[in-house]
Amino acid sequence: MVFPKKQLLIIDDEPSIRLILEHYFSTEYDVVVTSNGQEALNWLQKGHQADAIVADYEMPQMDGLEFLKRLRAHASHGATPLLMLSVADESSKKIQCLRQGADDYIVKPFNPEELEIRIKNVLNRVRA
Repeated sequence: MVFPKKQLLIIDDEPSIRLILEHYFSTEYDVVVTSNGQEALNWLQKGHQADAIVADYEMPQMDGLEFLKRLRAHASHGATPLLMLSVADESSKKIQCLRQGADDYIVKPFNPEELEIRIKNVLNRVRA
């Protein structure tokens, strides 16, 4: 029996990060990439669903934190697992994201394999 791939939404304004993550995760996930939070929110508001979201903290138009706040306020997407990526290793930013409902916070540069494990762990907890 073939199961459909889970949908992974990646939000990052850096083209190289989007390309790396899309390439790395495309064998196991249906990957959708957007360049900012507003673009991602528009995609979700069109009725699309993501099983997990990886969002950059600092982006133009709508940063990751604002996207997170809006996502958590939305009835049909509020429980979607979200992992935040950031170059900022400041404890205050991590705490702010976690308080707003981020499931994890990963500092750039990061190992894609580590991110993959963290995504799988959060998806397993959601499924349980």
